[in-house]
Amino acid sequence: QVQLVESGGGLVQAGDSTRLSCAGSGFPFSSYIMGWFRQAPGKERDFVAAISRGAGRTTYYVDSVKGRFTLSRDNAENTVYLQMNSLKPEDTAVYYCARRSGWWTETTLGTANEYDYWGQGTQVTVSS
Repeated sequence: QVQLVESGGGLVQAGDSTRLSCAGSGFPFSSYIMGWFRQAPGKERDFVAAISRGAGRTTYYVDSVKGRFTLSRDNAENTVYLQMNSLKPEDTAVYYCARRSGWWTETTLGTANEYDYWGQGTQVTVSS
């Protein structure tokens, strides 16, 4: 069956970097757009970034992480990576990897219900 498993994160200092990984299985990984969302305590789940299918030549980021986060994919490893640099306390959240079921449409990349499978999430805590 389809599985997405996130890893990485933990407790980091403001200004530090960390990398999250999401390993997919049970589906043709390269055929799917992949995305990351995050949910801070008491808040809704928000879109972070997405990467196109295939070679992943196109990425899309929420404004608050542009220039700091980089999303990439390694289809040979069935894994997407979210490199997070210059971390801020407001980046503290549980980060979720998700598989998008539809087409690459920037106006809906941030819509959670356009993603059909989700990982269990991994906590990132940024201390000031």
